[in-house]
Order: sequence, then structure tokens, then C-alpha cells
Amino acid sequence: MREYLLGNVAIARGILEAGAGLAAGYPGTPSSEIIDTLSGIASRYDIHVEWSVNEKAALEVAIGGSWAGTRSVATMKHVGLNVAADPFMTLAYLGVDAGLVIVSADDPYCHSSQNEQDTRRYAQFASVPCLDPADPQEAKDMTIYAFELSERFGVPVLLRPTTRVSHARSDVETGEIPEGRRRGRGFRKDPARRVSLPVNARRLHRELIDKQKDMEREIESAPWNRLALKGDVGVISSGIGGLYAEEALANLGADLSLLRIGTYPVPSRQIEEIVKHTSKVMVIEEMEPVVEEQVEIVARRCNPELQILGKKSGDVPRAGELDLLTVRNAIARMLGMSAIVPKDLPGTEIVPPRPPSLCPGCGHRAAYYAMRKAFGKDAIYTNDIGCYTIGISMGTVDTCLCMGASITIGSGIRFGGDERPICCCIGDSTFLHAGMTGLLNAAYNKSRMTIAILDNSTTAMTGHQPHPGTGKTATGEESVRISLEGIAKALGAGHVECIDPYSLEESINAFARARDFAGLSVVISRAPCRILLRRKGERFRRYRVTDECVGCRQCLEFDCPAIEFDEKASINQLCTGCGVCAQICPKGAIEVVK
Repeated sequence: MREYLLGNVAIARGILEAGAGLAAGYPGTPSSEIIDTLSGIASRYDIHVEWSVNEKAALEVAIGGSWAGTRSVATMKHVGLNVAADPFMTLAYLGVDAGLVIVSADDPYCHSSQNEQDTRRYAQFASVPCLDPADPQEAKDMTIYAFELSERFGVPVLLRPTTRVSHARSDVETGEIPEGRRRGRGFRKDPARRVSLPVNARRLHRELIDKQKDMEREIESAPWNRLALKGDVGVISSGIGGLYAEEALANLGADLSLLRIGTYPVPSRQIEEIVKHTSKVMVIEEMEPVVEEQVEIVARRCNPELQILGKKSGDVPRAGELDLLTVRNAIARMLGMSAIVPKDLPGTEIVPPRPPSLCPGCGHRAAYYAMRKAFGKDAIYTNDIGCYTIGISMGTVDTCLCMGASITIGSGIRFGGDERPICCCIGDSTFLHAGMTGLLNAAYNKSRMTIAILDNSTTAMTGHQPHPGTGKTATGEESVRISLEGIAKALGAGHVECIDPYSLEESINAFARARDFAGLSVVISRAPCRILLRRKGERFRRYRVTDECVGCRQCLEFDCPAIEFDEKASINQLCTGCGVCAQICPKGAIEVVK
């Protein structure tokens, strides 16, 4: 049967068709829809589905499921694999029982990420296979194959969809979803294989090394590695780059040799064939020159005179994502043909840039406004990963490194000798993911600063997934609701206060008290996400500007998309009625629409 599926939904379908019984993940674009999809049908297919508190926890839950004999999957985005790297690297030694697949979705061009990290490097690092789908169909099929490959060699297998694969839609040929129990037969004690004492790790590392040649032979014959030998000029491509290469060759009418690669380790025999057959090749792959480096190694042995074009030569960009136009022009230049501009190639129209902005009425904007009024422009604002980072235009985002780093970087700035006021901003989900240890560290080491936890009651940036502070699980069941105030106090904060950011004067005063506290203070700004409230059916009041407006522009400091200015202020239809602008206006010229 054929279904029109999003790439991530196709991966979820593959998980079901493979008979997996456990799926754990942490929200992160572009991977989030996998768990979102499975959570809605978990009870129907007898599969445990959870949003874990972070990626390390998700992978360790999946490892436990695998060791209990249940096919398991952990999902995350590429930077999430950094958080899970500790168990991931040792897991390659200890191995799996039932198949274990790690979906690490890469984000070329940083659409919603802080870097362009290439998951294939982690596969090389850990000596485990990695599958690189080019479209939703391959994503689904590779997911099923990944479980089989994992069990065949007793190792975890990485699946690496990129943003354009995860969020593409296409027809997908689906198979049967097996009926019956998906749980395993239980955990078998085997300390020699499951306990990573040095005496065991040394032996298990040798075993992992011994598996490498067999794994390479196995995946070399996978259907996603395809070679067509034609002219003595060739293209070697991987992942979605293979789709672009095929279409580019058709557009150019070029009869070149083409090798498409979808697995790692790379198929050395097929690379050797195209290297021997050609005098010049171009390697098309997104991000790092992983395949290109392997082609160079093979060429040194089989055809030292081969001219290799790619990222190292500057013919293919190393940063950003590929697209049809980029690939088409790169191949054209290799052939001595002219490049073309976007308007000459259908489907490559340029979308006008749109600067990011917090939503109208967002509680984070109100909190930032109050924070800036209390702390001033000269204060240091260390920030974190989440939709609140978009508030950079408010002048309250001075740093942003990775999940949870706002607090520890703030501590480092303080102990580095800077005596200015410091306010660290972190979201509720991010705080529970990676911020609690930072708060504990700050309290233990007597850091004098303020931590603002911006609580919008969801994981908003990635699609409004629940977390332990919401009292709901991934499948919508009621669960324990963690108190952020209680955690902050238990971890050692000396002053903890909760505010409604829409009450502007009270919020400014609360931030001032926190600023003046002679120790570690925490302000929790609690305002549910406006999108979440709208989905629940809440109706918002709207505001308008009266004739009393004198054009002083003070309302523009609030940086709200609903406020426009042309000699005088006006409020457009985007208004969601937070009412902060009315509290800012010195003339009282903003009022509720009756």
C-alpha cells in the first residue's frame, strides 16, 4: 500500500513494521515528529513511548529495552547525540541484544540548530554502521534494515536523516505491521559482556574491531549503494546529495558514471570500481567530507592520478545544505559548462528572508522587558537553547552555546572577575534537560547571580511536547508534575520567586529583588505558550491605540510584531491581548477593544 508520508512519519512507520516495542527520545527539530507520531498510537500497537528528560536518558532507556530483548529506538537531533555520547561510545563495546537503532537527525544550514554537526563522524568514532536516507521511502526501509543489521552484528546502528528528508513528504510503499506482543523475554545476566570493567572493555574492543570487515561486506550489498559505470568522468554522492546528483545529470544531459552511497562504512569495492573506471570524479555530500576522504584513500591505492573534486577542492560547499541548483552548477563547472542563476531552474525560487521574532503576546517578551528594566543594558545576559533565544532583539541575549550552558557560563563570567549584574535565562524544558546541574554547581560554588527560568508549560520550540513540569507523559497520561520552585530551593538557590510576566510592575520589582540578593537567586516567569492556549480553545482579547497617542515610540521598545508605527502607533490583527503595551504607554493611549 502507498501512503503520502512525512519523512519522520515514515521512520515511525518503519519502527512499527520492524516490531519495535520501545521508543524514547528528546524533542529536537528535525527529529521530533517520530515520537510525536508513535505517542498517539502507542497503546494500539503495545509499544512503550516516552519523552525522556534528555538524550542521554533516552538512549539509556533504549539500551535497557534492548538488553531485555525488546527492539528499541532512541531519537534525537544531531547535537543531542553529544549529550548521549557517553553511553553511545561504550555501548558499541557492550553491544545489544534485540535490535537498537539511534535516530540522529542532522540539520545542515542550521535551520533550527546551533551547529552543522555531521553524525557520520560519530559512526566512524564509535565503529558502528550508519544509514543515510535520501527520501522518506529510504528512511522507512532503512529503519527496518537497521534493526536487522543491529541484531546481526550485536551493535547499535545509527540512522541519519537530514532536515530535508525528515520534513519532506512523498509517496511511501508501506508494509504490514506485525501483530502480537512486542516485549522481549527479559534481561539475561552476563557481567562479562554488560559490565564495562577495563578487563572486559579491552576484550570487547577487540571484538568490535574484528566485526568491522564483516559489517562492511554486509552493508556493501545493501540496495542503497548503487553504481552505474558510463563515461570516464563520474559523480560519487551520498544521502540526499544522490537525489540532487541524479536530477542534475538529467538536467544537464550528462552521461556520467554515478555511484550513490547510503551506508557507512562506505562500500569500498564499488568505490574502487568507479575510481579505476574514471579520470575525474566529484564527490557530492552534505557537510563533512566523510565519503571524499574514503575516496582519496582508495584512489591512492588504485588510481593515484585520479582528479578528485569536492569539498576539499572548494568545488562543493562544506557549510550549509545542498540543493539542486548548487549540485547542478558544481557538476556543470566540472564539465566546462556554464552555471545558471536560480530563476532559470524551475523549483528554485528564492524565498525572501524573514527575521525570527517571538510570537505576539509571548510571555518571554514580557519577562525580557521587565528583566531589562530591572537589570539595565549594561548587565550580562547569558542565554540558552529554546524559542526564547529569538528574543535577542530585546537586548537580553548575550551568549548562547548549548542546552543548559547559560547558568554555568554565567558562573564562569562571575568567577572570571566580572562584577556587573548577571541574569541567566533558561526555559522550563531546557532547565529540566540540562540546567539543574548548572544550578546545583552555582549554588555549591557560591555564585552570585540571578537565574530566570522562563516557564511556558511546554517544549515550545520543537512542537509543544510535554515534559516533567507539565504533569503529562508523551502519550497524554497524567503523571507527577515537578515543581520548578521546589527544585530550585532543593538545589540551593537562596532566593526563589515566581512571577506573572504580564503584571509588569510586579515583575520589574521581582527582578530587582533578585538582582540585589547577595547570593544565588531564581525568578520563575510562568506564562503558558499563547499557541498552546489557542489550541486549547482560549479566546484572546485585543487592544487598540486611541487618539491620545503622541508618537513617543516607547511601545516599540516592547518589540511586538502586533505593534506598527507610522507617525503614531497602531496595533494589528496579530494582537493576542497580553496587555503589556498598555502598561508601557506613558499616555494611557492603549486600551482593550470593547
